[in-house]
Amino acid sequence: MSWIFRPRFRRGERGSAVVEFSWLALLLMVPLVYVMLAVFDVQRASYGATAATRAAGRAFIIVPAGLSEDEARARAFEAARLSMQDQGMELSSDQLSISCNPACLEPGSTVTVTLNTDVRLPLIPDALGGEPPAVHISASHTEPYGDYREAKGTG
Repeated sequence: MSWIFRPRFRRGERGSAVVEFSWLALLLMVPLVYVMLAVFDVQRASYGATAATRAAGRAFIIVPAGLSEDEARARAFEAARLSMQDQGMELSSDQLSISCNPACLEPGSTVTVTLNTDVRLPLIPDALGGEPPAVHISASHTEPYGDYREAKGTG
């Protein structure tokens, strides 16, 4: 009679591959999901900043006759604020700057709107202390006023 060697599996090792796979998947998926969340936040802020500078430049240029330059700046800021709000972000007045070359609302001039903001990385508590880690976002848009338009903003 021949003996067939059959390895006996110890009861303690049965099903350990599923446990090992689960832990490995968890250890790999958590950082991947975090990186994806961070990239999505930065992309959202980047798109919002680009749209905000474009909207602010256009709002500044199409100001009705008789409004002052300060009112044109207020309209531009409100347009930028709404564009950022569409992306779920807040905009403060120190993040947006408007410059004109050579003069504002004059024929042949250009208006440049620049927005600088920081996007905090998600899920990092303030309790860690120090400055929270963030990604700097900057956007700029230049809008021409036009050579054959009347001067505005003198009101």
